[in-house]
Amino acid sequence: MLFDTHMHTRFSTDSDMLLEDALVRARQLGIGITITEHMDLAYPGEPAAFTFDTDQYFAAYNSYRSESVLLGIELGMRCDCLADNCRIAQANSFDYIIGSIHVVDNVDIYCSEFYHQRSKQEAYNLYFDAMIACLREYDFIHSLGHIDYISRYAKYQDTEIYYREFADRIDEVLRLAATRNIALEINTRRLDSKERIDIILPIYRRFAELGGTLVTIGSDAHRESEVGRRLNVGMEIAKHCGLTAVRFVNGSPLEIKA
Repeated sequence: MLFDTHMHTRFSTDSDMLLEDALVRARQLGIGITITEHMDLAYPGEPAAFTFDTDQYFAAYNSYRSESVLLGIELGMRCDCLADNCRIAQANSFDYIIGSIHVVDNVDIYCSEFYHQRSKQEAYNLYFDAMIACLREYDFIHSLGHIDYISRYAKYQDTEIYYREFADRIDEVLRLAATRNIALEINTRRLDSKERIDIILPIYRRFAELGGTLVTIGSDAHRESEVGRRLNVGMEIAKHCGLTAVRFVNGSPLEIKA
């Protein structure tokens, strides 16, 4: 069974999707799902903006838990939030923890402010430096989320991440993930063209070369229609690079087979 390991329902500030609707879509597609609600502590200017009550989350969703419905979280990694994020991870029975970079230098990289008076090289170097710093500390995450996240929102004519332009920093990211047995997410949100697939493919090939073995595949759905999108593309990337696609159950990886 294919598994969509990244999606957001009503417990995430930026999603109104109901779990029941996600389940209907998943059944239609014949896939399993992992819910991964946003937890970005100390969000700039509005500290509680991207947080949720974990007790309410489990109270609402535990009865749905099964082999095909898993409960996780997407933690916004920041070095200044390490202790609090670690407490959240340890105090709750998440099947799966994604670690993601959303905020750099106390600015959401969604915002134009982050790119003001910075070249693409400067902004992306800061992004990867933050990722490296966090991977050195966050040994309790299961997967590194959407390495190409910055490409969604950067304010440049060409926002793509070309491996050759950032090879030193990307290699350090991949080495840290491989050494710590952290999976690398194949986020399918942007994989809507052969061009984009070809651009990101070298990163996954390099991950395998540096000793990485595991990937997770997730749609990053925020609405029902996005659940399960392009999982087949993610599986093809994993196969092409010799990486094993997994879902995490009680923190342990289980292979996904089409």
